[in-house]
Amino acid sequence: MSELFNWQITLPIALAALVFGYLLGSIPFGLILTRAAGLGDIRSIGSGNIGATNVLRTGNKKLAAATLLLDALKATVAALVAWYLFGKEAGLLAGFAAFMGHLFPVWLGFKGGKGVATYIGTLLGVAPWMVLVFAAIWLGVARISKYSSLAALVATLVIPVVLWFLNEPKIALVMAVMTVISWWKHEANIKRLIAGTESRIGQKG
Repeated sequence: MSELFNWQITLPIALAALVFGYLLGSIPFGLILTRAAGLGDIRSIGSGNIGATNVLRTGNKKLAAATLLLDALKATVAALVAWYLFGKEAGLLAGFAAFMGHLFPVWLGFKGGKGVATYIGTLLGVAPWMVLVFAAIWLGVARISKYSSLAALVATLVIPVVLWFLNEPKIALVMAVMTVISWWKHEANIKRLIAGTESRIGQKG
């Protein structure tokens, strides 16, 4: 428990990691890719979200996959670069900031995505083995429930608990904060899940 509050990072380095991570995370790849493909403003269709799920609503699976990959990797790159330059704690803060940058990009009036891809990307940067745990949970819940949103919500809920039991309290703490924020961003999905109106995987229309 003492390790949880024993951060060695200095304030200037912490601020540098946060700013770097935020700026990298705020790159709206979904918007950039759809505009480059001549599909207009992704914010004008579906949920108005800039993430891969909404990009998929354009019918372009390749663009959606590219958005998912790039949204994840921007958090991974932020975490790895900061870790390499300033240490593990800086990497963790940069990954968190990239997640926040994706959710609240300054360039788009702080209206971004829901953060599942950047959540995974942060994990890949600071605790790569946990990506397999996330994937296993997501696949298991999705197969049973047929709800992509529910699978992601459950996976984000379990990850901090597993990290805590693996004696990674700092990573567990940061991922727990990201989980709370992610659940908040999924408020509409949660309401639809409770009401039974959430779209299932493979459902049309």
